[in-house]
Amino acid sequence: MKSLVSFFWLSVLLVTLVFISLSLGRYPLGMSDLYRLLLGHGKLSETSWAVLLYLRLPRILAAVLVGASLSASGAVFQAMFVNPLVSPGILGALSGASFGALLGMLLGKSWHLIQCYAFLGGIMAVFLALGIALILREEALLMLILGGIISSSLFASLTSVIKMVADPYDKLPAMVYWLMGGLSNVEPRTVAITAPVMLVCIVMLSLLSPYLNLLSQGEEEAKSLGVNTALVRLIFIVLSTLISSLTVILAGVIQGVGLVVPHIARMLFGVNNRTLIPAASLLGAVFLLIVDDISRTLLWVEIPLGITSSFIGIVFFVAILRNARRGWG
Repeated sequence: MKSLVSFFWLSVLLVTLVFISLSLGRYPLGMSDLYRLLLGHGKLSETSWAVLLYLRLPRILAAVLVGASLSASGAVFQAMFVNPLVSPGILGALSGASFGALLGMLLGKSWHLIQCYAFLGGIMAVFLALGIALILREEALLMLILGGIISSSLFASLTSVIKMVADPYDKLPAMVYWLMGGLSNVEPRTVAITAPVMLVCIVMLSLLSPYLNLLSQGEEEAKSLGVNTALVRLIFIVLSTLISSLTVILAGVIQGVGLVVPHIARMLFGVNNRTLIPAASLLGAVFLLIVDDISRTLLWVEIPLGITSSFIGIVFFVAILRNARRGWG
């Protein structure tokens, strides 16, 4: 009952923040106008409708999706590897997606093809990590983590090579800005395509969370209870990697969320993954929505979202560091 009440108030907070965020920005769009529009008693000009439907709403929805996806995948990976320092990029998905996107930019592809390159790069990186773990079968879990480290390092090196050969006056600035992360280029079509997949994956991770509880107790214990640990772990990896790669398509590389938010959720809701994963998703959506509002309104120019999220994430992590071990005891 307590968890249901907490989820209710988190949902109310998220809806309230979405409503407030719609009114924030350089173009004036007051809360009173939105409230009257919501009640059906007001009208907006064509310019206001364009700002609302094609700029702010897609961006806000993307912030919610990216925050929820990174937090859910971070919570899954931390529980699966029983490691509080694990983040969504542990298997190389973020490094691979960055390489794919920069390769698309280098080749002069359209924005939609660049997003496809990013997705394929993330998938390739994870398959490389899985391949290394399959070849070195001893201590499969440890080999999987090491495979992820190798994959991340490889694709990070390839990303550096692309930046080195890119035109420093034309393509390199765009590459560097994209790597800093942001939601300024989010398009309604991209959000519409990625949102159903991300939401379905988050729901599936939540529904499968009892198996994650068993995996967290140890390989032998889970097997003794009849769990096919290899299959279950593969399903969690595929779903978490999929939504992590899709966040790169929407927002570039966003750091901090997938590491910090699951710790906050674990402190507030406990270690049971049946409540932890949906709680982390809601908290991640709230967190990144607030961070994005700060990024686009704090100064006269927009601060890249990756910078703001990393800085605020570090502050939060230091603040909760003393109590963070409580969820791992």
